[in-house]
Amino acid sequence: MTTQDPSHSTPPPEAARAILVGVDLGRGEPFDPTLDELALLAESAGDTPVARVVAKRKAPDAALFIGSGKADEIKLMVQALGAHTVLFDQAISPAQQRNLERHLGVPVADRTALILEIFAARAQSFEGKLQVELARLQYLATRLVRRWSHLERQSGGIGMRGGPGERQIELDRRMIDDRIKSIKERLKKVQKQRATQRRARARNGVFRVSLVGYTNAGKSTLFNALTKAKAYAANQLFATLDTTTRSLYLEEAGTSVSLSDTVGFIRDLPHKLVEAFKATLQEAADADLLLHVVDAASPVLSEQMEEVERVLAEIGAEHIPQILVYNKLDLLEPTQRPRALQDWLTRIGGEHGGQRLPRIFVSAVQGEGLDELRAMVASLMQAAPVPEYAGMADAEAAHDHSDEVSPDLDDEGADLNGQDLPQDRHEAQDHPQGRTG
Repeated sequence: MTTQDPSHSTPPPEAARAILVGVDLGRGEPFDPTLDELALLAESAGDTPVARVVAKRKAPDAALFIGSGKADEIKLMVQALGAHTVLFDQAISPAQQRNLERHLGVPVADRTALILEIFAARAQSFEGKLQVELARLQYLATRLVRRWSHLERQSGGIGMRGGPGERQIELDRRMIDDRIKSIKERLKKVQKQRATQRRARARNGVFRVSLVGYTNAGKSTLFNALTKAKAYAANQLFATLDTTTRSLYLEEAGTSVSLSDTVGFIRDLPHKLVEAFKATLQEAADADLLLHVVDAASPVLSEQMEEVERVLAEIGAEHIPQILVYNKLDLLEPTQRPRALQDWLTRIGGEHGGQRLPRIFVSAVQGEGLDELRAMVASLMQAAPVPEYAGMADAEAAHDHSDEVSPDLDDEGADLNGQDLPQDRHEAQDHPQGRTG
């Protein structure tokens, strides 16, 4: 099925016109027939979706993923709409990407590449940039064959083995492996610094609360509303990448807790990215209480909650007590509003599935339900089987920890934004039509 993108309008000159492609493979594989989330990812990466293509296959085509017939159809659309790139909602192999770019005549990227690009653009702290670069290098290492395919074609001949292309690939692979090792060493130092900060908070008897949830659920807006902070918040995917911690005073308990805003989760979040952001996500894994923020207006909130539970299990945080915070109450129609703003809900998925969790509906934008949320946090804190909390003994937890990792760890002076990486998804290596920029 092919549709013109309903949100399509003439894009600004610098925006890449993108055709979105999703393939329903059945077998219980995750599939979004609307491609709405892929469209949001594309827009977050600076592209403008101009059409959406949905196909159904029993299995991916080994060469072109979508098969030659559908590839021909998309090629005609690329020419008719003047598209600059084609974006796939599923992960595609390096060989499939190379074959598709040759067939379609424009750069091709998958969901993973988009997420990595957005993370690279949004990371602000030294730590965040390191983590993103690590994930991008690990992703790039599997795709080196694309960049040097023109040199590989020069090799061959009687008695010849290999050639300049293969030698260049080995050089690139060694360079990337060395850089990965270097970044991992620096991240170990980062984790030590983070651990020192957490131990300091633990010594001060600080009760630790972390916001977790699907991206764009409104975590940063809720964080700002609760703490009166000015952390960056926007109606976009992955607006926040760097962990921010502030003091939250709870009048009902007569003390303060530390509240941390963490990176949002998303379906098919690359495992390497979760692994790279382990130091940041550790804030959630070490929390005493999680506020699981849910977009109450989302039509797929159950699927989003399941994905959050999956990532929490992956980082070892599934056992931490939770409050389900259904945000964006202001976006619900009057007929959709709950009769009670506080109740209990059965937990979704994981080994703790079936557990009853407290739920509260709030509007971070309008402030509705925030006093009740503070009271709920205070109640759970006082009931928690942990030492008595004396509040913040000093200002250590009352300011932004996202900037506390020493930048002098990067003694190589490398470009941590990933701008020196040898592959940009808007540049196809095997054809002259690829758009750059």
